Amino acid sequence: MKIKILTLFPSMFAPLHESILGRAEKKGLLDIEAIDIRAYTTDKHLKCDDVPFGGGAGMVMTPQPIVDAVESVDPERKLRRIYLSPRGRTLTAEVARQLSREDGLLLLCGHYEGVDQRAIDLTMDEELSIGDYVLTGGELAAMVVVDAVARFVPGVLSEGSAEEESFSAGLLEYPQYTRPQEFRGLRVPDVLLSGHHANIEKWRAAQSAALTQARRPDLLKD
Repeated sequence: MKIKILTLFPSMFAPLHESILGRAEKKGLLDIEAIDIRAYTTDKHLKCDDVPFGGGAGMVMTPQPIVDAVESVDPERKLRRIYLSPRGRTLTAEVARQLSREDGLLLLCGHYEGVDQRAIDLTMDEELSIGDYVLTGGELAAMVVVDAVARFVPGVLSEGSAEEESFSAGLLEYPQYTRPQEFRGLRVPDVLLSGHHANIEKWRAAQSAALTQARRPDLLKD
């Protein structure tokens, strides 16, 4: 899966080439590229922002470098184009799963007070939010989207991993344990040591239901 990220700060995306995502890149499962928007500005000082019309605090990213960057990176419009914004639909596990089925993604990271609306209107397919809060820029949100989506790309995780985690069945994930069997007086539940797979599955299902009821009852409303 190709993922192209348009940003003013491409060096921020080094972590996406480490750990699980880095291994997936080496296998050819992912192709993640951070592209500097400043490389496309026609301003001789490489400026990509200006004061907002109508007044107000901060600066707004100008449309020209964004539009030129998008059209250069995705000239045939083969990628799903997404602007990271608190105004967008909220990222969920199901949204991440849907996006993993796209041929590729183009993520636009805003900064300062945001992006000129014309750039969004001319180039983007949708806006996407990672939660009801505001960040200083879209870079961290883009990293969250890439990580969440990549987990559903076949081969990135070991088989079944993405299907057994929180939200995979509308519930929070059950507790996990590993060696040693006892640590500082706390023991691993006996059922997990029993080798009885049916009982283990029942225990895990009960734990998921109980945790969801206690911590996220909103997930059980339906």
